[in-house]
Amino acid sequence: MRNWIPLIGQLQDYDLRQDMKSDLNAALIVAIMLIPQGMAYAMLAGLPPVMGLYASTVPIVIYALLGSSRQLAVGPVAMVSLLVYTGVSGIAEPGSEEYIAYVLLLALMVGVIQLLLGLLRLGAVTKYISHAVISGFTSAAAIIIAFSQMDSLLGTDLGESKNVFIIMIEAVQNIGNIQAETFFIGLASIVVLFLMKKYTPKIPGPLTVVVLSIAAVQLFNLEQTGVEVVGEIPGGLPGLTIPAMSADAVLTLLPIAVTISLIGFVESYAMAKVIATRERYAVHPDQELRALGAANIGTGFFSGFPVTGGFSRSAVNYDSGAKTGLAGMMTAVFVILTLLFFTSWFYYLPQAVLAAIIIVAVYGLIDVKEPKHLWQVKRADAVTLAVTFIATLAVGIEAGIITGVGFSLAVFLYRSGKPHMAELGYLESEGVYRNIKRFPQAKTDDDKLIIRIDAPIYFANMAYIEEQLRHYMLEHPRLTHVIFDFSSVNDIDAVAVDELEKWLDHHGSRGIRFYFVTVHGPVRDIFKRAGWDEKFAGSLYYRDLNEAHKAASSDS
Repeated sequence: MRNWIPLIGQLQDYDLRQDMKSDLNAALIVAIMLIPQGMAYAMLAGLPPVMGLYASTVPIVIYALLGSSRQLAVGPVAMVSLLVYTGVSGIAEPGSEEYIAYVLLLALMVGVIQLLLGLLRLGAVTKYISHAVISGFTSAAAIIIAFSQMDSLLGTDLGESKNVFIIMIEAVQNIGNIQAETFFIGLASIVVLFLMKKYTPKIPGPLTVVVLSIAAVQLFNLEQTGVEVVGEIPGGLPGLTIPAMSADAVLTLLPIAVTISLIGFVESYAMAKVIATRERYAVHPDQELRALGAANIGTGFFSGFPVTGGFSRSAVNYDSGAKTGLAGMMTAVFVILTLLFFTSWFYYLPQAVLAAIIIVAVYGLIDVKEPKHLWQVKRADAVTLAVTFIATLAVGIEAGIITGVGFSLAVFLYRSGKPHMAELGYLESEGVYRNIKRFPQAKTDDDKLIIRIDAPIYFANMAYIEEQLRHYMLEHPRLTHVIFDFSSVNDIDAVAVDELEKWLDHHGSRGIRFYFVTVHGPVRDIFKRAGWDEKFAGSLYYRDLNEAHKAASSDS
C-alpha cells in the first residue's frame, strides 16, 4: 500500500502537534496564493475563473495521496494553461460550452497518457528532452504568457493572436484606446507584487493586491468607468462531469495532450527533485507520473483543466514548513470552503489584477543566465536553446517545442556521427599514453599507430571512423602496426562489426597487423559471436597499451 499510496508512509511517524501545525500553516499560505492564481490561470486558458478553483480541489487531494513528493504543490500553472489555450482555441471559441467540453476531454487524455507512462515505467522518457530545449521553451512561453495578458492590462481589445510581435504592433496601434483606470490598476498591482516579493516575501502579495483592488473598485465605482471585473462566480462544489469523447476530437487533441503530459511532468518532477534532494528523501519518476495522471483524470471528471506541480507554489509550500501531503489536502479544503462560502467576494475583482498576477508569476521563468552559461560551457547547447526560444516566439508553442526537440536530436545525431578520436603517443615523464594534440611531447613511432575511439561504434559513425583512420594512415607511410584503444568503446553494433572486419581484412592483406586493447565485456561478447576469436586470434584483448606495444615491437 505504501508503494501505491506514499502518503501512508509519510504519516508513519507523523507528529500531530508539530507536523500538523506546520502542514496547516503551509496549506493556508498556499491556498491564499492559489485562489487568485487559479482564477487567473483559468482565464489564461480561456476558461471561466471558477474552473481554476475547481482544478484546485480534487486533483490536489489525489496527488497528495499518490505523489512521492511531500511538498510539491499541484494545481493550475501558467505554462500548462497557455498550452491548453493554444491547443483548444483553434477548434472552439474560448469560454464556450464546446470549448469547455474539449478542455475536459484534454484533461482526461493528459491524465491517461501520464498514467500509462507511469504504469509502463517510462518516466525516463523525459530525459531525452534536452535541458537547453526546456530552458529556451520556458523562457519564450513566459514572454508569450505575459504578452497574452496585455489586453486585460491595457483595457483594450488587441485581437486573438498569441504571437508576441503581432500583440506589440496591436498595442502600439491601439495606444489611444487604453482604459486609463484599468492600466493604472494593473501597473500598480505589478509594482506592489514585485516590491512585496522582494521586501516582504512572507506576506502573500497576490492576496494583498486582490483585497486592495476589490476595495478600490467598490469604493470608487470603477466598474462603471470601464474597468472589467470578474463578475459573478458560481458557488458550490464542482459536480461530476463525463467528458464527451469522439475519435475526431481525440485525434485533434492528441498532439497537445502529449505535449502537456511531457512538459507538465518535466516541470513538476524537476521541482519535486530539488526539494527532495534538500530534504534527503527519494522521489520516483514513475510514481510521479502515476500521481499526476490520476490527478488529471480527476480534474477531467470534476470540471477542471490540466494541472501539474508549480515552481513558485511548491517553493512557498516548502518554505512555509509543509511536512507531508496533508498540506496539499488542507489546501484543497481551504479552496472548497472558498467555493462554498466566499465566491461572492470576488465579484469586483478587476481582470487587470489577475493579469498582473500572471505576469509577475511568469517573470521568474525567464532565465537570462542559462544562455550565457551554456555559451561558455557548450555552444551547441546554447544554439539549441536559442533555436527553441526563437521558434517558440515566432511560430508558436507547439511548433516551438517540436522544433527544439527535433533540433536537439539532430545535434545529438551529428555529435554521435562524428565521435572524438585521438592518436596516442608515449609520455615518458608520466609513463602513460596521451593524445598527441594535447601533449605534443608524447613520442610516436613511424611504423606504429595508436588510436583511441571515444564513443560507441555503430552504423551511423562507422564511415566517419574509417575516414579518420585513412587520414591517420596517410600520415604514417611506413605504417605496419595499428593499435586500437577500446577503453572508451562500450558498445558496437553488428553493422559496425561487419564494416570494421572488412576494413581489417583489406589492410591486413597489405601487411598491416592490428591489436585491440581494453575491450570491454559487452563488446568482447559481440566480437565472439561474430567469430573474431578465431579470425583474429592473438590480436584481441590486450590488457593495456604497454602490452600491445611490446607485442607490436616484437612482431616488427
